[in-house]
Parts: sequence; structure tokens; C-alpha cells
Amino acid sequence: MPAPVSLLRDLALAAVSFAVLAHLFGPLERESPAWPDQRFRRPGFGTDVAFFLGQYLIWLTLVVALVYDLLPWLHGLVPPAVRRAVGLQPGWLQLVEVVLAGDFVIYWGHRLQHRLDWLWRFHAVHHSATHLDWLAAHREHPVDTVYSVLLMNLPAYMLGFTPDALVRVTMFRGLWSILIHANVRVELGLAGRVLGSPAFHHWHHDKDRHACNYGNVAPWLDILFGTHHDPGHEPAELGLREPVASGYLGLLLNPFLPRRWQIQLPRGT
Repeated sequence: MPAPVSLLRDLALAAVSFAVLAHLFGPLERESPAWPDQRFRRPGFGTDVAFFLGQYLIWLTLVVALVYDLLPWLHGLVPPAVRRAVGLQPGWLQLVEVVLAGDFVIYWGHRLQHRLDWLWRFHAVHHSATHLDWLAAHREHPVDTVYSVLLMNLPAYMLGFTPDALVRVTMFRGLWSILIHANVRVELGLAGRVLGSPAFHHWHHDKDRHACNYGNVAPWLDILFGTHHDPGHEPAELGLREPVASGYLGLLLNPFLPRRWQIQLPRGT
């Protein structure tokens, strides 16, 4: 397919995806907002649109290509008999195992992102958002995307879960990630300790780098390891305490710069 035609196709798909997500999550945000005064075109809106387009037009394609290149190596780490046995399990059981195993791996990988400076400099791009909604979920550095996608799906890749299970879990995690970043306040009571909620993840975006709530889907690992926090109201401030560049290109380049340059980089670059 000629490059101009391919680009137009990708732009059309991105536009349709944006419209579908806006119509899916927009009514939820208007009906039960966590921050009632927050406008749709809030500060950072243009930057997050750029991250949305970057993911759909460039980065996700590269991440998928990288993952498929790594699959033969990952499969080689587990005996074929084990992978065959996993693939013969009922589909519902595979889905449960994929989610639970992926949550365990990403929980500890996520804590490392906040602990280790060389991982944090990429993950901090995601935390630079000072306003949360469904669009802010897409503010993620491509290096951070590669790290998260590989870790989240590592058990599935290694153990040979069926492609059908992988596709379903990937779609579920994608929509779940958008939901928990949304400007939505939903009171789930005890169910929130099993299912998680937007409020649970909103506290992860508090300005404290070592805040809480590292779980991906459910908070059970946070409860188990003492990192669970949900006081029943939204955090007062979101974002970072440390200086960081704003704007799409500034946030993409910032993690690669020496620390002294990062701090001096003017906002809006």
C-alpha cells in the first residue's frame, strides 16, 4: 500500500477511535465527574491529543513488531509440553490466569518504575499530567509503553496462552486503563477492593512519587503488600513535584537528557 494511502487510513482509524472513546467515556465523565469543574479542553489537552495520535499512528505498531520479534525467545524459556498444557485449558480459565499472572508481574514492575531513577524518568512522563480523564490515559512515553506491555503480558507470552485469550485480555486492559484514568467518581464499596476503581488509581497520580496503588486491574496486591490507599475522596493535586518539560516533543526528549538539562528545560518546549 502506498505510504500516503496508508497514512490516510491510519489517520482515519485514529479519528474513529477518538470519536468512539469520546462517546463511550464522555457521558460517564459528565454524569459522575470526580472533578466537576474540569472542562473537556482542560490544560494539557493538546499534549494528550498528540500522545493519543502518536500511540495510534507510530508507537503501538512498533511495540507490536518488537513483541513479535521477542516471542520465539520467550517461548524458548518454557518447555513446549507446559505451553501445550496451558493452551488446552478452557478459555475462561486462561483469561483468569492471564489477568492474575499479569497483575502480579506488572505490580512489581510498576513499583520499580517509581523506585529506580532510570525507569522513573520515562514513567514520569505519564505522571506529568495535572488533569485526569479518559484522554490522559494515553500520555505515555513509548519506552514506558514497551516496558509495560512486555511485563503485563510476559506470563502469557512465555506460557503460550492462545491468541484468542491474548487479544481479549489486551482489549480489556486497554479499556480498563482508560476507565481508571477517567474523570469519573464511582462508589463501589467493598467491591472496589476486588475490582478496583477510578478513585483507586487517581490516588496513584498524587504528587507523591512513592504514593500508592500500583496494581493494574485489581487492588488485591496493594492490600496484600501494604500499598493500598483510598481515603474516600479525590487527591487535591495531581502531577509531579519535580520540574519537567511540557509539550509533546519536550516530554518525549526529556528522559534522554542529562538531569541538569532536564531541570533547566523551559516549560512549553
